Amino acid sequence: MTASLLRAFRRTVIIAAAFAATACAEASWPRHYDFAAMAPTATFPAENGAGFDLGTAPSAEGRPFFFSVALPEGNYRVSVTFGDAATASDNTVKAESRQLMLERVTTRAGEFVTRRFFVNVRNRQIPPPEKFAPGGTAVVLNERETDLLRWDDKLTLEFNGSAPRVAAIDIEPAAVPTVFLLGDSTVTDQPYEPAASWGQMLPRFLEKVAVANHAESGETMKSFISGLRLAKVLSQAKAGDYFFIQFGHNDEKRNWPQTYVDAHTTYRAYLRVFIAEARLRGVTPVLVTSMQRRTFDEQGKIRNTHGDYTEAVRIVAAEENVALIDLDRMSVAFYEALGQKRAPLAFNQGGKDATHHNNYGAYELAKCVVQGISDANLPLAKKIVADFAGFDPGQPDAPETFQFAASPLRSDTRLRGN
Repeated sequence: MTASLLRAFRRTVIIAAAFAATACAEASWPRHYDFAAMAPTATFPAENGAGFDLGTAPSAEGRPFFFSVALPEGNYRVSVTFGDAATASDNTVKAESRQLMLERVTTRAGEFVTRRFFVNVRNRQIPPPEKFAPGGTAVVLNERETDLLRWDDKLTLEFNGSAPRVAAIDIEPAAVPTVFLLGDSTVTDQPYEPAASWGQMLPRFLEKVAVANHAESGETMKSFISGLRLAKVLSQAKAGDYFFIQFGHNDEKRNWPQTYVDAHTTYRAYLRVFIAEARLRGVTPVLVTSMQRRTFDEQGKIRNTHGDYTEAVRIVAAEENVALIDLDRMSVAFYEALGQKRAPLAFNQGGKDATHHNNYGAYELAKCVVQGISDANLPLAKKIVADFAGFDPGQPDAPETFQFAASPLRSDTRLRGN
């Protein structure tokens, strides 16, 4: 499905979804959806605020399909029962803008298995400021965000895999910690194939938390503040949550004078602002250095294209006693382990893009972040899934054998900020 077709579908349901979300907010929990009792023509938005979406429905051929439920913003526990009485199934689940929730859940014919995950639903609204106080009431979205699944009044689930078979879904509000991701295009939930970022792969490796990815392509720390994205995050954050903060790819651009920051002065100052805002609310800040671009020198080593910016993050982390995940150094080990000829296999557009990643590259970098959570001894490490056995970026998974259920949503549009 192309990006333009997705936008067309989105425009037809936005008003109805808002009304359905209001009705859903007043309904009892949990919300139960029995797929055996639902006709493939039960399209969103139905009277009960749920239905198959984006012109898709379950099929005997096992094609990917989308299911949406009108919900107010918040964290939700989603329980999915997979299986079919007559045939085997293979299921991968993504939420909102391609956040990976469950990977390769399989059942035999006649077998039914229930898996649970937590997802964050949000809209762009911000509580209005007090009378005469400065501020705003909505995040300032860029032109490419207005029709995306992550900024609406519904939860959208993508059921993918070689043979997706779903029997039922149960959804209810969940009081779990939220991991907020603040960053740029290398962190965001890339909405369309073939691009992907580590932030959208992270939920697969964590349990009993919800990942709220507020990162966006082209963002800097300055624009994250001026566009009210930080205000939105702060309005949702609570004690016990986490802020993962990764900026630098765009902050370092001198040709963007409105948002450029110097590595030795203003860049560090802005990092401290984000840290202070987190701590003020009982939130744990975590600094993440930007991964390197795929730029090899004559000796087959990755050149540093970030100047002093990654070192500035390390200095601030040490001075502020903040946990650090050094994705800069881990990405260098990752790319050099693949080598100059194979490293493009981790990048967007068949390797033509030397900054942004594909599903494989994003998946491996998410493993780097999870290993960083463990190495930093964060309490969040207790939420790492049991099947994560640790990760050495110098010994990555082979890209040639990597298997992943690609989403049907695709776009060839150049990524914002690239």
